[in-house]
Amino acid sequence: MEIKRVLSGIQPTGRLHLGNLIGAIENWVKLQAEFDCYFFIADLHALTSSYEDVKNLKEDINNAAIDLLSSGLDPQKCVIFKQSDLPEHAELHFLFSMITPLSWLERVPTYKSKIEELTGQDLGTYGFLGYPVLQAADILMYKAALVPVGQDQLPHIELTREIARRFNSYYKEIFPLPKDLLTRFPSLPGLDGRKMSKSYNNTIAISDAPEVIEKKVSTMITDPARVKKSDKGHPEVCSVYEFYKVFARERSALVAEECRAARRGCVTCKKELAEILIGYLAPIHKKRKEFEKNPEQIEGILAAGTGQAKKIAAQTLKEAKQAMGLI
Repeated sequence: MEIKRVLSGIQPTGRLHLGNLIGAIENWVKLQAEFDCYFFIADLHALTSSYEDVKNLKEDINNAAIDLLSSGLDPQKCVIFKQSDLPEHAELHFLFSMITPLSWLERVPTYKSKIEELTGQDLGTYGFLGYPVLQAADILMYKAALVPVGQDQLPHIELTREIARRFNSYYKEIFPLPKDLLTRFPSLPGLDGRKMSKSYNNTIAISDAPEVIEKKVSTMITDPARVKKSDKGHPEVCSVYEFYKVFARERSALVAEECRAARRGCVTCKKELAEILIGYLAPIHKKRKEFEKNPEQIEGILAAGTGQAKKIAAQTLKEAKQAMGLI
């Protein structure tokens, strides 16, 4: 039986955080044992919203690679590469942009929501509007059968299928229609109670040191109606409790019970959560230190991944250009 190909990427806009870990990376680690997986650092995508400030981009790319490898991605089981190392991505994106109606891009739900999220940034650029076309090129380049996504990314996969259908109908049946591999994961709030996002500067990074984690957790928003420890709590509105449900599920019911009965204070809850997170990340941090000592190893892994990915990317681009009469 043919092993299905999976494709996914992650943006290196700042340090990867716990939301990235439970929402994507841990799922990728499971998928690499079952599928033909291609995972990439989406540095071109990072430019669509962070084009004004790139002084830390190289460092962020390197840290993303270390985080992925330290969290369990194995170059012996999957292909890991950097998007910009393959110019085929940009060229296929350009070809697709010729046939993609503007109206398709304007109606993508995440377009408006991202603009609202990234207030203060000038996102009135072609690159930002057209990033779903680049995403389609990423996926269709490798003729991926499955794309692991969250619920909010489903419109992007449908747009990718629409672009593939349009290309196939105009020129030649080259691109199979990818299916979404819906990843259902618990929502993880940020330090301020909003969605954990680098845009909001409310994250706990995968690479944060124990003392940093302790400090960040101590600032987390809890039940706003609970002023004193003797006040009965409402864990369902508490950000700290959401973390217990993800990282200490076996304790979450007891924590909720003690909170509602005012037998557990918020300070105690935060201190315990910090210890839980530090313990959860300890194996990742241990591996991270080893990778940090050997930057040549990281470069070698990405270079090898680029070589493997290029075999497919070059062939797909050639087929697309031939179909369009360019060669």
